[in-house]
Amino acid sequence: MSALTEQFGQIDIYLFDQLLRGRIVPGMRILDAGCGYGRNLVYFLREGYEVYGSDEDPQAVAAVRRLAAPLLPENFHTEPLEAMSFPVNFADVVLSSAVLHFARDDHQFEAMLDGTWRVLKPGGLFFCRLASSIGIETQVRCLGGRRHLLPDGSERYLVDEALLLGLTERLGGRLADPLKTTVVQNQRSMTTWVVRKLGQA
Repeated sequence: MSALTEQFGQIDIYLFDQLLRGRIVPGMRILDAGCGYGRNLVYFLREGYEVYGSDEDPQAVAAVRRLAAPLLPENFHTEPLEAMSFPVNFADVVLSSAVLHFARDDHQFEAMLDGTWRVLKPGGLFFCRLASSIGIETQVRCLGGRRHLLPDGSERYLVDEALLLGLTERLGGRLADPLKTTVVQNQRSMTTWVVRKLGQA
């Protein structure tokens, strides 16, 4: 294992960019909504951040608890994003990496998003990576609503620029960065959506 991997784990490169730009600093409370096995939490745990997480998969939560030891296990909850038990305005930074595109339909997507946004403090930073149709509009096949079949064979709930801009306004946020999209050899498209929650911290 390289020294960089030991320090940062398999952190999302776009999340690493937020660190480099000084938007996430020690002393902040980090909540990973849909934390999976903790790929984005290694650095924060090593550096002593106050870290919390939530995921529906009990095996993933158990793995993150082991990764986070000796932090209290109650920092990591087995629960859906729509019904997270963390308080309102709880975290300075909320991460949502490759999670929201698993929504079945508009109703679940909005419930997942609203449940995630609810725990972010006013003034806090929402970092989201999710599948989109941007740049591959002609390569995806609609399965109904915003569910699509991608060229790589996966099925995802796909957002686009207009939807993300509308959601930013509805939530009461403002873009911290322009939307940034990576198209992976016409197989899939991932968009980074970084939003600051308006209001006083």
